[in-house]
Amino acid sequence: MSSDLKLVTLEEAARVVGKTPHNIRDYIQRKRIGKYNEDGEPIARARNGELRVSLKELRIFLSLVEEGNEKHHWAGLHPELGFHGLPEYQRTKHVHRLHPYLGKFIPQLVEWFLSRHFKADDVILDPFMGSGTTLVQGNEMKMHTIGIDISPFNCLIARIKTAKYDVAKARAEILEVEKRVTQFSKFLIKADEANLSLFPEDRMEQLTQGLLEECNSEYLRAWFAPRALLEMLYYRRLIPHYHYQDLLRVVLSRAVRSSRLVPHYDLATPKEPLPVGKEYWCRKHNRYCVPIDNCITKIHAYSEDTARRLAEFDKLRSDQSVTVIQGDSREVNLKAELANTPIANRQISGIFTSPPYVGQIDYHEQHIYAYELFGFPRQDQLEIGPKKKGKSKQAQREYIEGIAAVFRSVLPLLQPDAKVFVVANDRFKLYPEIAQLGGLKVVEEFHRAVTKRTEQGDDPYQETIFMMMKDK
Repeated sequence: MSSDLKLVTLEEAARVVGKTPHNIRDYIQRKRIGKYNEDGEPIARARNGELRVSLKELRIFLSLVEEGNEKHHWAGLHPELGFHGLPEYQRTKHVHRLHPYLGKFIPQLVEWFLSRHFKADDVILDPFMGSGTTLVQGNEMKMHTIGIDISPFNCLIARIKTAKYDVAKARAEILEVEKRVTQFSKFLIKADEANLSLFPEDRMEQLTQGLLEECNSEYLRAWFAPRALLEMLYYRRLIPHYHYQDLLRVVLSRAVRSSRLVPHYDLATPKEPLPVGKEYWCRKHNRYCVPIDNCITKIHAYSEDTARRLAEFDKLRSDQSVTVIQGDSREVNLKAELANTPIANRQISGIFTSPPYVGQIDYHEQHIYAYELFGFPRQDQLEIGPKKKGKSKQAQREYIEGIAAVFRSVLPLLQPDAKVFVVANDRFKLYPEIAQLGGLKVVEEFHRAVTKRTEQGDDPYQETIFMMMKDK
């Protein structure tokens, strides 16, 4: 029990928060707040006069009741790590929202642990990098960061988030491409303000036919309206003419993701495309909607937003090194990969990571639109714990061995006292064995409520942050 959680009797607690002792007992019985002795130790049963509750824990629960979020609060969860009152714009601050990504944690969770257990100039590794949240936040906190991921597209997102830009030039390029695609779009729909000198009618048919011939993806032809497909293909054709090509690929990918023929409420895991113009009842907007039939709307929305977010992070970022490695964390020769970086021959101070959850997400498949549009090589067969393999005992066994192999691989480069933080929803109780097989030991566990998950509903959900160290 943290020393800042003041412990009081039921009568004192009731008096402070304006409730009755019966109310407080009810919260305990429903496991909304914890039950402690005078020394702050959790207890199952209390002797006469021994029972204490935490005022801080109680106040957090009552504030959640007022907000309608009490379903996310249970006794035993860390009172600070739910970040219940944090608004969406802070959870997705600056470059953390440059591209959607299923399964990422919020930057404040990374910041909470890094600020308490590490210091500036430390070297932090994330061997399951995903979209690079740990790398961005570690850099902002003046730490060197390393990320490894099997997915080429994940690595692209992470590099784009952490790259150092000429902000004015990046903004100019993003907006210029947007302007050119806007003119192309206007001509497609024969808008009155279309600049005919840019797209002469006698050449327009040749241009559109050429764009369609460049598209050899059945997925793109099936999941996008004809106009949207032409707009994204035209944007793609423009990219090689600019300096920040990978940045433009991420802007386009973000727009493409939102421009599919799918319900507005189901961008994360759509099952099949809707017919163009097909009305459906939209749970997001509470009315009948039709799927989007163009891409330029989202290009408009994300171009200015991307330029703004880059500028915001540029004011906060440090000059510490960021290393993104595309590869299998079980086999990457980390020492060789770091040989030509500013942290060559330095030991790793710690790890902050969130491995895949067993049987939860197919990480390549969630970005299939980007792989189809840009032709990135796919490494699906190397994913650990993919959704397509399910959650069977065999799948769990393979998962345990895969995650443990990653930790064994990076262990030699860790400092003797390095701290390893692993964020996991360990519903199958796999991590004690993973730690043992990986050469680590669990020294502490933090339990948190997960709230406001983008596009994943608002049902109560809990996860554990395991703090591990080398098993000496």
